Amino acid sequence: MAQHPDIDFEVRWRPFLLNPAASTKGVNKLQMYKEKFGEDRVEKMVPMMKAKFAAVGIDYSMGGKTGSTFDSHRLATYAYQQGGAQMQNQLMEELFMNYFSEEKFLGDPSVLKAAAAKVGLDGADAVVDDKNALKEEVETELQTHARGIHGVPHFFVNEYQISGAQPTEVFQQLFEQIAEEDE
Repeated sequence: MAQHPDIDFEVRWRPFLLNPAASTKGVNKLQMYKEKFGEDRVEKMVPMMKAKFAAVGIDYSMGGKTGSTFDSHRLATYAYQQGGAQMQNQLMEELFMNYFSEEKFLGDPSVLKAAAAKVGLDGADAVVDDKNALKEEVETELQTHARGIHGVPHFFVNEYQISGAQPTEVFQQLFEQIAEEDE
């Protein structure tokens, strides 16, 4: 996006539940990945992920817990309502750091509240504490936007879709194609 300052981008994070039945109390992240993907695959995946994160100056860790992310999606929806795409993006960056680098469990209300406070999202405590706050909105978004999606990341760029982690060049080519179409 930085290479295309002539294009107006708005990043919007939509909810998607990789495991709708995930524990709300959390389970050991590394163990869950081993059970899901197999120990051999995880042993290959972890060094690759560590290298990718290190390349952008971030430590990667498989420590901590994983589980339901529904409450974090409610909070992300609130962030968008309160501060638009910029506030939502700041919150998501903080949540990603919490989960992938700092071994924090995104199902822990105190983690969500701290992330919201760090990015200046006022009123977030009430949303986190009220399990019904924005529940319908998130469920509607899941029904509307998650159809046909089977994994993350998944990107909607205008009418185009990109599935899976892709090299930067894939996005650059798509942005250039869209810019040409708009001329």
